[in-house]
Amino acid sequence: MPPFKDSFQERLSRANQAKTTALEKLRAKPPIDPAVAAERQAAQAKREAAQAEARAQKQAAIAQAKAEKAARAAEAEARKPVPKTEAQKKAERDARYAARKAR
Repeated sequence: MPPFKDSFQERLSRANQAKTTALEKLRAKPPIDPAVAAERQAAQAKREAAQAEARAQKQAAIAQAKAEKAARAAEAEARKPVPKTEAQKKAERDARYAARKAR
Protein backbone atom coordinates (compact mmCIF):
# COMPACT_ATOMS: atom_id res chain seq x y z
CA MET A 1 0.00 0.00 0.00
CA PRO A 2 1.56 3.32 -1.06
CA PRO A 3 1.97 6.04 1.57
CA PHE A 4 -0.78 8.61 1.85
CA LYS A 5 0.18 11.96 0.35
CA ASP A 6 -2.25 14.73 1.03
CA SER A 7 -2.35 17.87 -1.02
CA PHE A 8 -1.32 21.31 0.08
CA GLN A 9 -4.95 22.42 0.29
CA GLU A 10 -5.80 19.54 2.59
CA ARG A 11 -2.92 20.42 4.91
CA LEU A 12 -4.01 24.07 4.94
CA SER A 13 -7.59 23.16 5.78
CA ARG A 14 -6.47 20.83 8.60
CA ALA A 15 -4.22 23.55 10.04
CA ASN A 16 -7.06 26.07 9.82
CA GLN A 17 -9.44 23.63 11.49
CA ALA A 18 -6.92 23.01 14.28
CA LYS A 19 -6.64 26.77 14.84
CA THR A 20 -10.38 27.23 15.03
CA THR A 21 -10.81 24.34 17.48
CA ALA A 22 -8.04 25.77 19.66
CA LEU A 23 -9.71 29.19 19.62
CA GLU A 24 -13.10 27.67 20.48
CA LYS A 25 -11.51 25.80 23.36
CA LEU A 26 -9.93 29.02 24.60
CA ARG A 27 -13.20 30.94 24.34
CA ALA A 28 -15.04 28.18 26.22
CA LYS A 29 -12.82 28.63 29.29
CA PRO A 30 -14.57 30.45 32.11
CA PRO A 31 -13.21 33.91 32.90
CA ILE A 32 -10.88 34.28 35.89
CA ASP A 33 -12.65 35.24 39.09
CA PRO A 34 -11.39 38.66 40.29
CA ALA A 35 -11.20 37.41 43.88
CA VAL A 36 -9.02 34.49 42.85
CA ALA A 37 -6.85 36.78 40.73
CA ALA A 38 -6.40 39.17 43.66
CA GLU A 39 -5.52 36.26 45.93
CA ARG A 40 -2.92 35.02 43.45
CA GLN A 41 -1.42 38.51 43.16
CA ALA A 42 -1.23 38.83 46.94
CA ALA A 43 0.48 35.46 47.20
CA GLN A 44 2.94 36.45 44.46
CA ALA A 45 3.70 39.74 46.23
CA LYS A 46 4.27 37.86 49.48
CA ARG A 47 6.65 35.42 47.76
CA GLU A 48 8.56 38.28 46.13
CA ALA A 49 8.88 40.09 49.46
CA ALA A 50 10.21 36.94 51.12
CA GLN A 51 12.68 36.42 48.28
CA ALA A 52 13.84 40.04 48.50
CA GLU A 53 14.34 39.70 52.26
CA ALA A 54 16.31 36.48 51.82
CA ARG A 55 18.41 38.12 49.11
CA ALA A 56 19.13 41.09 51.40
CA GLN A 57 20.12 38.78 54.26
CA LYS A 58 22.43 36.83 51.96
CA GLN A 59 24.08 40.03 50.71
CA ALA A 60 24.50 41.25 54.29
CA ALA A 61 26.14 37.95 55.25
CA ILE A 62 28.48 38.19 52.27
CA ALA A 63 29.39 41.78 53.15
CA GLN A 64 30.03 40.77 56.77
CA ALA A 65 32.24 37.88 55.65
CA LYS A 66 34.22 40.22 53.39
CA ALA A 67 34.65 42.71 56.25
CA GLU A 68 35.84 39.95 58.60
CA LYS A 69 38.28 38.70 55.98
CA ALA A 70 39.64 42.21 55.46
CA ALA A 71 40.01 42.67 59.24
CA ARG A 72 41.91 39.38 59.52
CA ALA A 73 44.16 40.39 56.63
CA ALA A 74 44.85 43.78 58.24
CA GLU A 75 45.61 42.10 61.56
CA ALA A 76 48.00 39.66 59.88
CA GLU A 77 49.67 42.54 58.07
CA ALA A 78 50.08 44.41 61.36
CA ARG A 79 51.65 41.36 63.01
CA LYS A 80 54.13 40.93 60.18
CA PRO A 81 57.57 42.25 61.14
CA VAL A 82 58.59 45.52 59.56
CA PRO A 83 61.64 45.10 57.32
CA LYS A 84 64.70 46.96 58.56
CA THR A 85 65.96 49.94 56.65
CA GLU A 86 69.46 50.10 55.25
CA ALA A 87 70.48 52.56 57.98
CA GLN A 88 69.31 50.16 60.71
CA LYS A 89 71.16 47.26 59.10
CA LYS A 90 74.34 49.37 58.87
CA ALA A 91 74.05 50.42 62.52
CA GLU A 92 73.74 46.76 63.59
CA ARG A 93 76.75 45.77 61.47
CA ASP A 94 78.78 48.63 62.92
CA ALA A 95 77.79 47.60 66.47
CA ARG A 96 78.88 44.01 65.82
CA TYR A 97 82.15 45.23 64.31
CA ALA A 98 82.82 47.52 67.28
CA ALA A 99 82.05 44.68 69.73
CA ARG A 100 84.46 42.42 67.89
CA LYS A 101 87.21 45.07 67.94
CA ALA A 102 86.62 45.76 71.64
CA ARG A 103 87.54 42.17 72.60
